[in-house]
This record gives sequence, structure tokens and C-alpha cells, in this order.
Amino acid sequence: MARTALRVDAVLVQAVIAGALSFAHLHDLAAAAGQDGWKAWAYPVSVDLLLVAAWRRLRSDGPSRLAWCWFLIALVASLGANVATAGFLDLEHPPALLRLGVAGWPALAFLGGTLLAHSPTSHTSTPDTPPASAPAPAPEVKPEPAPAAAPDPAPVDTADDAPALPPADPAPATPPAVAVPAALVDHARKVAADHEHRTGARIDTDTLRARLGVPAPMADAIAAQLT
Repeated sequence: MARTALRVDAVLVQAVIAGALSFAHLHDLAAAAGQDGWKAWAYPVSVDLLLVAAWRRLRSDGPSRLAWCWFLIALVASLGANVATAGFLDLEHPPALLRLGVAGWPALAFLGGTLLAHSPTSHTSTPDTPPASAPAPAPEVKPEPAPAAAPDPAPVDTADDAPALPPADPAPATPPAVAVPAALVDHARKVAADHEHRTGARIDTDTLRARLGVPAPMADAIAAQLT
């Protein structure tokens, strides 16, 4: 069986040392403020637990004012104990303000722990997107009937002496149909459907021409395909 090598993590060792020193400083400060026996050992546990609870709230639920507030309070309490025990305060004769802070810490820590454990987390809710309406079916385009062919003129009897009639004027040529791209027709259907949805009336040729920005003949050809 292979033996698992024990690897020492330098960061973990550093964290253990720093935690032990901070724990000892908090204990010494509480003892100097008049909290003797087990109460002096309970103060560092309370401060460290509040610090860990606030940090866990920040990591799990994201930044929030509540978590940052209690994280800073616990950090100041821990950092203040480290500084106070470094000779800046006379622990033999602690000031009244220090006694007041140490005496009021249990109630403050209880309040912070309760708020961190039971306050609801606020999650940004995404508004429900309304379901997209089904596109309206494209109107069926009926082919226009072809114009009836003009009957052939009756043959002229050349044997008669009557003068020949002048040839009839040819019928006016039908203007060439305007070619409309299929993509433009599809876009025109969407514009017409939107206009009918907003106004309740079918779009007219002038409005369609203004919306599409096309010449009048092309607008007439598109309108004919939309009917």
C-alpha cells in the first residue's frame, strides 16, 4: 500500500499561528477587563466565530451591507485586542471605556450572529419575458388573371371597291411588372402586421411606401402581394 506523503501547507501554518496569537491577545484583553475564568476564553471564540460567519456570508451570498458591517466589527475587535496588548494600554489599570466594550460585546455578537444566520438573502429576480406571439400567417397571394386576348380582326374583303379602313391603334402596352425581392416582401408583411396591431386598420399604400422608403410603383407592387 502506497503511503501518502504529508505535505505541510505554509499558508495553513501561517493561519494557525496568526489565529493562535489573536486568540491569546483577545483572552488577555478580556481578562484584564475583569472577565476571569472561562469567560476570558469565551471572548476570542465569540470574536473569531463572528468574523468567520460574516466572511462565509460574503462568500456564499455575495457582497452585502449586513455582512460587510459585521465583518468589519469583528475585524476591529480582533485587531484592537492585538494592538491593545502590545503596550499601548495599561492592562493593569484598564480604562473604563475598555471595560464597557468588553462587557457589551456578548450582546453585540449575539445580535450580529442572529442577523447573519436568519436575514433573508436578496437575489436579483429576472423579469419574466412575455412569450413571443406566433407570427401571423402570410396572406395567400392569388395570381392575377391574365388579360383576355383581343380577337383577331375580321379579314377585309379586298374585292369590294370600298376604301380600306385605317388600321386600328394598337392597345397600350402593359407597363412592365416591378420586380420585388422576396426579403422586401417579408419585411413589408411585418410592417403591415405591426401597423394593423397598433391601429386596428390595414396599412395603406402611402403609409407602406413611407415606412419602407421605396418608390410608388414598387410600393404598389408590394401592396398587391400583401392583399
